[in-house]
Amino acid sequence: MLAENLENLIKKERLEGRQEGQDEARKEAARNLIRRTEMSDQVIAEIAGLAVEEVSQLRSEIRH
Repeated sequence: MLAENLENLIKKERLEGRQEGQDEARKEAARNLIRRTEMSDQVIAEIAGLAVEEVSQLRSEIRH
């Protein structure tokens, strides 16, 4: 039972780590598009798989 719980916890942590890595990769793709193109936040959001609000936030962070 303890070993099974530990195994499940490890699997959960790995999955969360992968998801965080994928989220960061999408944000980095959006940052690159913001810096290198004149695309709208809507288009970048669709390409990167992010919400428009996230892209707008990234754009404001880049400007500062």
